[in-house]
Amino acid sequence: MKTAIILGATGLTGGVLLQKLLHDNRYDKIKLFSRKSVNISHPKIEEYLIDMFKLNDHSKNFTADEVFCCIGTTNAKTPNKELYHKIDFGIPVDTAQLCLKNNISTLLIISALGANPKSRVFYNRTKGEMEERVLALEIPKTHILQPSLIGGKRNEKRPGEYFFKQIMKVFNPLLIGAMKKYRTIDPETIVSSMIWLANHKFDQKRIVSDEIYTIAKTK
Repeated sequence: MKTAIILGATGLTGGVLLQKLLHDNRYDKIKLFSRKSVNISHPKIEEYLIDMFKLNDHSKNFTADEVFCCIGTTNAKTPNKELYHKIDFGIPVDTAQLCLKNNISTLLIISALGANPKSRVFYNRTKGEMEERVLALEIPKTHILQPSLIGGKRNEKRPGEYFFKQIMKVFNPLLIGAMKKYRTIDPETIVSSMIWLANHKFDQKRIVSDEIYTIAKTK
């Protein structure tokens, strides 16, 4: 029986992950670190409502077999670049450092397709810099997932994202070959891939969107 930590369980993908782990008999405890409650009562859940920018203050409770980091924001939601960097770079890096400190050998992080530390696009550059810093820590079983646009219905309103998702429903079947990685991907597919990766040997560190789909559907 294992203990898992989820960061970002109140988000779309993190919420799907939580539900999957609650019904997975391999896990008997799910620790949630977030700023607001998921409002779910379950014997497996151990919830820590904290300031996510002070994650290091909670080192003594940050113990588990596996850590799933589903933290992320958008330019529209967080236009302030300093705050954006603290969320998309700072929290995942702090998470990885705590894994190293507390001898947690399995870490899975959701990044984004196009992450590149040399990109001129702030969003992609931030994600790329985060990936580099995390991988430099050399936690034995680290997997960084790089999904394309994530489908599904969010609790919060994102008009621009919703509009783009509708367009992608038309174009998804046309994206074939090397373009398949740009297809919209469902949160359930990402979660299935994450759980499989956490429980099986897989050497690849960075996993792009179409590979996430392949792992989820064929493994």
